[in-house]
Amino acid sequence: MRLNPALKFVLLIGIGSFFADFTYEGSRSITGPFLAVLGASGAIVGTVAGFGELAGYGLRIFSGIFSDRTRQFWPITLIGYAIQLSSIPLLAFSKTWPEAAALIVAERVGRAIRTPPRDVMLSHAVKHMGYGWGFGLHEAMDQAGALVGPLVVALILTGRGQYRQAFALLLVPAVITYGLVLLARFLYPNPEGVGLQDRTIHPLGFSRCFWTYLIGAALVAAGFADWALIAFHFQKTGAVPSSWIPVFYAIAMAVGGAGSLVFGRWFDRAGIRVLIPLTVVSSLFALFVFFGGFWTILIGAALWGLGMGVHESIIPAVVAQMVPVTRRASAYGLFTATYGVAWFAGSAILGALYDRSLTAAVAFCIAIELLAIPFFWRVARGVVS
Repeated sequence: MRLNPALKFVLLIGIGSFFADFTYEGSRSITGPFLAVLGASGAIVGTVAGFGELAGYGLRIFSGIFSDRTRQFWPITLIGYAIQLSSIPLLAFSKTWPEAAALIVAERVGRAIRTPPRDVMLSHAVKHMGYGWGFGLHEAMDQAGALVGPLVVALILTGRGQYRQAFALLLVPAVITYGLVLLARFLYPNPEGVGLQDRTIHPLGFSRCFWTYLIGAALVAAGFADWALIAFHFQKTGAVPSSWIPVFYAIAMAVGGAGSLVFGRWFDRAGIRVLIPLTVVSSLFALFVFFGGFWTILIGAALWGLGMGVHESIIPAVVAQMVPVTRRASAYGLFTATYGVAWFAGSAILGALYDRSLTAAVAFCIAIELLAIPFFWRVARGVVS
């Protein structure tokens, strides 16, 4: 069967994302415990993780605007990947938690630079596949890498028990990733042409629907604990053995990848209302991961992965339908920048609450996420336009 160019482009970028996630999600599965080994407290871990997300999302507004103005999608994407992928192996040489924290943030900065232009290129290809299905397919491949990476890290820790060796070996998938991105650039120098062009005339600016959806997504981000803090909790309490922490993260990524495919299809048929039940279900992760035992925590990790995977795939699909093509990179940048600011604020609060009251931290997670539902409901009902 001959594949159309749009699907080929999505699959090639998806394979690159597989190895990219292999690299940085393998790293992220152990950054919390690694910071703890270097002497960081729970508040420091929460703040570093949150600041990383702030950089990883907040800087996208500038990348998005610059991409829209210059239309240099590939050069910006390549620069971002170079920064992101080079930061991870360098963690093997970190001797203090500030050094490690700087590299953790640098990895997020690289991701911030490359994501808006890459997502715009994908949005052109997935338009006639179905936004939910196209972005869901890409996210599923993305999450497959996020499954394999932590498992490989877990094997390394089981055999050697050294975080530094794990970071060093992640250089291999990092090099493969960059090679695939360069191949995609060579084969598809003009990704805007792989799908049919959108000839619809759109008004300038962003609609009230966009802003309402943005508020709801920001609330979800604020209540979503970073894995670094969750893994720190496992390490501190001994609820999950150190070598099993990356395995739990891998399982979370597997659930997220499967959810991306299923709920991407559901989104194409039912629209944004799919986020309402998914937000309710995924908000329960905090109860399981912070209060549970080994098997209960496993359920919580799966719920956490479901929430992560669904929002990673549905968010770009929704935004692509809400804004004109010529402002799509700016919209992605603005949307994810706000998302990142909310994630940072929430992570910092959660880290501080965790050091004082675990119950208060869990209550904060659930309450803030559930506050997003009225906003998603308004968008789904078409109250705003």
